[in-house]
Amino acid sequence: MEGPTPVSALIHAATMVTAGVFLITRCSPLYEYTPAMLNIITVVGACTAFFAATVGLVQNDLKRVIAYSTCSQLGYMVFACGLSNYSVGVFHLVNHAFFKALLFLGAGSVIHAVADEQDMRKMGGLKNLVPFSYSMMVIGSLALIGFPFLAGFYSKDVVLEVAYGKFTSQGHFSYLLGSVGAFLTAFYSTRLLFLTFLSKPNGFKKIICSAYDSSYSICIALAVLSIPSIFIGFYFKDMIIGLGTDFWGNSVYVLPENMNMVDAEFIQQSYKLLPVFLSLTGAFVSFFVYSFANSTLFLFKISFVGKKIYNFLNKKWYFDKVYNTYFGQTGFSFGYGTSYKIIDRGVFEVFGPMGLSSTVYKSSLKIIKSQSNFIYHYSLMFLIGSVVILGLSKFWVIFGGFIDYRLLFIIFITSFFLIK
Repeated sequence: MEGPTPVSALIHAATMVTAGVFLITRCSPLYEYTPAMLNIITVVGACTAFFAATVGLVQNDLKRVIAYSTCSQLGYMVFACGLSNYSVGVFHLVNHAFFKALLFLGAGSVIHAVADEQDMRKMGGLKNLVPFSYSMMVIGSLALIGFPFLAGFYSKDVVLEVAYGKFTSQGHFSYLLGSVGAFLTAFYSTRLLFLTFLSKPNGFKKIICSAYDSSYSICIALAVLSIPSIFIGFYFKDMIIGLGTDFWGNSVYVLPENMNMVDAEFIQQSYKLLPVFLSLTGAFVSFFVYSFANSTLFLFKISFVGKKIYNFLNKKWYFDKVYNTYFGQTGFSFGYGTSYKIIDRGVFEVFGPMGLSSTVYKSSLKIIKSQSNFIYHYSLMFLIGSVVILGLSKFWVIFGGFIDYRLLFIIFITSFFLIK
């Protein structure tokens, strides 16, 4: 879903795309008694988190990187709900709403500053030209990657802890993909910051030199969003996901055997620290690669294996290709060849209003031809009609006797007197 950055900040951060997580949470009484569906939700959510993170690595549009980040974070929320930790999923949704809105509005501020350019490869060197927007984007990105003591740290890491603390194959699967996704998230978030603000200027000189921070109204909105992006996780974690909290009341239902918050609290310390370590490592690797090994990265991209990997990720794992070829084109072919040609212009036109009116019109033309104004023609028609009616009267019992055959005979004769 594409739109202006304020619209993107609204629908991607807190409303439309996250409505599914809210729906799953509110339907928790149904899902708790369908464990097979919970397993499906867990696996699909974990795969989505990993898939969107890999696609975000190779995007060059500033807003697309943030949009695929949203898709990846939705995967975290969904598989948390699939593991019966609905409160944790919604807690991540709440935290995510603030720092993702901050990122989208910050991206809008940067885009306006460079004459509506969205390609990060045509930016660079904006750190000193738009320092406030740069600061807000850094805060949003650090919260996104789960930097310690920012909003994302208190929800994203808890999602992975409860995934491992489930001690099931689905839980460990989601923990593994989620941890790798944390590394990739940090990588493409740092890549976004580097290409946009820290690298050498790559755009037109006139545009780069005339870049400026946004108006006071936009800066105030960014500043307001930056505060909860830093503090909301720390101040609200006990209220929303704390043990024994009555914040949710009867809104969320979890079977006692599916509760594992206590188990997640006492898992090995290494499994708690691994996502944080991977996030920090991903940020460091991204900064190092784009600062000192850019030529090596380019050589890898143009190599045979690099091209295959880059094309695979850039084409979104060929999901669009498969969808358009096997679903979209099949639907279009059915719609035109079968639904339109055979049903709409075939069956409906033959048996529908047009076919009925055409049949009546052609029949009336044939009846008109029978009106020859010759007495012997009419006499023959009277004779045929009389024979038919008298013949039917012999078998009248079969037809139930609902209408008197003599009445039919009178109607038949009277009709010919009314003919011109």
